[in-house]
Amino acid sequence: MSEIEVSKSKREPATGPKDIFSAMRDEMNHVLERFEGGKSFLSTPVSRWVSGKIVPEFDVRETDTAIIVEAELPGVDEKDISVTVANGYLTIKGEKHSESEQSEESYYVAERSFGSFERSLRLPDSVDESKIEASFDRGVLKVTGPKSAEAQKPERKIPIGKS
Repeated sequence: MSEIEVSKSKREPATGPKDIFSAMRDEMNHVLERFEGGKSFLSTPVSRWVSGKIVPEFDVRETDTAIIVEAELPGVDEKDISVTVANGYLTIKGEKHSESEQSEESYYVAERSFGSFERSLRLPDSVDESKIEASFDRGVLKVTGPKSAEAQKPERKIPIGKS
């Protein structure tokens, strides 16, 4: 018997979500994945597969001047990534390739995933789609959508008068 043993018969019991919010998030992910064909806006770990595809993690944040989307894409080459915008949706597609095929070796545990991925999210109307830029550094894709000049105007207080 080899030094590494993986027993399929000894499975630990499944544990449920730790709190109600985790349970709700998990259920919403499940519903959105079925409804949108795997294009869930909610965060799913990069190592999970949904409908035969890898789902990268997104961080979406807003500044006074832009909407910034960062996606973790470890092990993905820049040339294998596509960023598009159409009809108000930002779509990030790509493929993670296997380094090599090793037909003479047996795997006891294989946790790394390879394959294609695609994820879309609706951009706010305040984003100027013609000025969106993307950069890729150390496995993180950063997409910056500047807000239009109208959206960057400061808030103006309206006085309430008597009728």
